[in-house]
Amino acid sequence: MKYEEKIVSVLLTAAMATTMLAGCGGNSNTKSDANANSDAAEGSTTADAGSSDAGSSDGEEITLKVFSNLPDRKNGQGLVEQTIIQEYMNENPNVKIEVEALDEEAYKTKFKAYSMEGLPDIVSIWGQPAFLDEVLDAGVLAELNEDDYADYGFVSGSLEGFKKDGKLYGLPRNTDVAGFYYNQKMFEDNGWKVPTTSDELLELAGTIQNAGLFQNGYDSLDYATAQNLFINGQAAMYYMGSWDASMALNEDIEQDIRMNIRVFTMPVVDGGKGTATDIAAWNGGGYGVSESSEHKDEAIKFLNYMYQPDKLSKYGWQNGVGMSAQDQTAYMTGDETELQMQFVDAVNNATSVSGTPINDCGPSAFKTSIESEIQSVSNGSMSVDDFLAAIGSACQ
Repeated sequence: MKYEEKIVSVLLTAAMATTMLAGCGGNSNTKSDANANSDAAEGSTTADAGSSDAGSSDGEEITLKVFSNLPDRKNGQGLVEQTIIQEYMNENPNVKIEVEALDEEAYKTKFKAYSMEGLPDIVSIWGQPAFLDEVLDAGVLAELNEDDYADYGFVSGSLEGFKKDGKLYGLPRNTDVAGFYYNQKMFEDNGWKVPTTSDELLELAGTIQNAGLFQNGYDSLDYATAQNLFINGQAAMYYMGSWDASMALNEDIEQDIRMNIRVFTMPVVDGGKGTATDIAAWNGGGYGVSESSEHKDEAIKFLNYMYQPDKLSKYGWQNGVGMSAQDQTAYMTGDETELQMQFVDAVNNATSVSGTPINDCGPSAFKTSIESEIQSVSNGSMSVDDFLAAIGSACQ
């Protein structure tokens, strides 16, 4: 295998790997049955309760605190989450839900602090060893009754990453699929073809920018800044997960770009063992309940409400916000975007899926090490052989 192919094969196993000619992140526009709104897009937000004759069984005034990694409460998954929160309060007027929402890196930093002083009632979590193992070892999450979710339509195996010793401590929100988003019109206008092999991918990258696989300064760009290169038409492709599929519905993106966003999965390596239908996919982000919550029963009740099939799963699908960890076939109308259906086809036609990306397969120290080495080998400051030796050492 060529050194370039080694680099491509390893770099793109990471869940949040540096993107192809751009970065990742940004906003997505969604529309929901409930059309909930929030007064703030970032930081701490408080949603006021509505009115309803329904309520918790004893009518006790309760405040639940949700700690979320979805700071944009007006678009994408953040809006879906906020919609469900508002609906729950409307049906349970004695319950007030306060939301603190931070972007992912700030969230994980503050989560560690909260773990020592007491977590909020409901928290965003990731069902991957790099995040969850230490959390479960610390005993800060409440055990859930798996039997409660027998008819919730969870995809086979999707709960496994949220378990320890056979006990369930969280629920997955998404089925995440990695892919190369690309601008179809830009491809057609320039006569570029979707690559089917790693050699074709590298050749195309060189054609687009007369250099390597990534844009200059890629390793210093944050999520939103990098994705903006793509949605503003300054990049032809970027590598990211299916959670960004809602770009196709984001009316803040110029229509000529929005309507032409397509995706392809990892091209095969010539002579390699993988096939085009072996895809990188896993069940990542989700939610858990604090073991120390003063209102644990109500928090679990709210969690279960969120995961009723006609809530997270339905609203997410209707608004193109990636794919759920639950069966969404009942909500397919034929009006889905082509981008949505490309991801669906990738999953339906998959002969194998990767499971948890390599950078999230070990403890947090391993994650930090391997992501640092990925950055070094991709920017040329470390050789491929030294990279492989370094991650081999980190695995021991």
